[in-house]
Amino acid sequence: MKSPIFTGSGVAIVTPFCGGAVNLRSFKQMLDRQIAAGTDAIIVCGTTGEAATMSYREKMQIIECCVEHVSGRVPVTAGSGCNSTEQAAALSKDIEKLGVDGLLIVTPYYNKATQSGLVRHYTVLADAVTTPIILYNVPSRTGVTMQPETYAELSKHPNIVGVKEASGNLSNVQKTRNLCPEDFSIWSGNDDEVVPVCALGGSGVISVVANVLPAEMHMLVKMCLENNYVEAGKLQLYLKNFCDTMFCEVNPIPVKTALNLMGMEAGELRLPLCAPSPQHEAQIREVLVAYNLLPA
Repeated sequence: MKSPIFTGSGVAIVTPFCGGAVNLRSFKQMLDRQIAAGTDAIIVCGTTGEAATMSYREKMQIIECCVEHVSGRVPVTAGSGCNSTEQAAALSKDIEKLGVDGLLIVTPYYNKATQSGLVRHYTVLADAVTTPIILYNVPSRTGVTMQPETYAELSKHPNIVGVKEASGNLSNVQKTRNLCPEDFSIWSGNDDEVVPVCALGGSGVISVVANVLPAEMHMLVKMCLENNYVEAGKLQLYLKNFCDTMFCEVNPIPVKTALNLMGMEAGELRLPLCAPSPQHEAQIREVLVAYNLLPA
């Protein structure tokens, strides 16, 4: 029986930059804030962490910092995906040596692999390491959708423990739950779908919004896992406008903008990402005021 790497709200944490370098001082402060607010896991070097524009050295630096600073207080999972199977395997092996609790591996982007290719890709990666692997399905980013039947095949591997499902396809979540064993975990990859995914047997969320609202996202999943879906539904609806605003432009532009407006030193975005439009920055500021995160 496989154990989930975590249940609850895992933050897909931003990477703070300053002057073109990783700002480890600010990063450590963010980690402490997350853990103090009840966040159940840290996911570093994912989409929200701008891993696609980080060098190998920077990835190793921030993952090592994360593992050492968290020091076992909550599980740490690191992104190690790549569109090259060989490079993803090498990166996964190197990250494993840093002592992470899990690896989050996105479907190979640009190549547009077939479902058979995805099975072979992930099997090679799962055979290459002993650290548990979370699959990551985000077709809006990668151009490929992993199907429930593919999850079912990959769930047979002892080192593949679940999926971050960010397709927005709740029908496929149902099919996945029916096709896969109970110990194959499903985490929502969309902040506005936590309640329905958990109601369908999910284990929680890997959250962008938790960067700004860690306590609220922790409480949302906690109520779901306690079968208090009436109150969880109310909280999900309350958070809907906030979730939408955090995706008014491509992630992580809005969430880093929000953190900077709150004085949390998330720093600059790396090209090709750039600052939001004036209209969207005003929208982000307005939602922070509405949720009592900035003074009116």
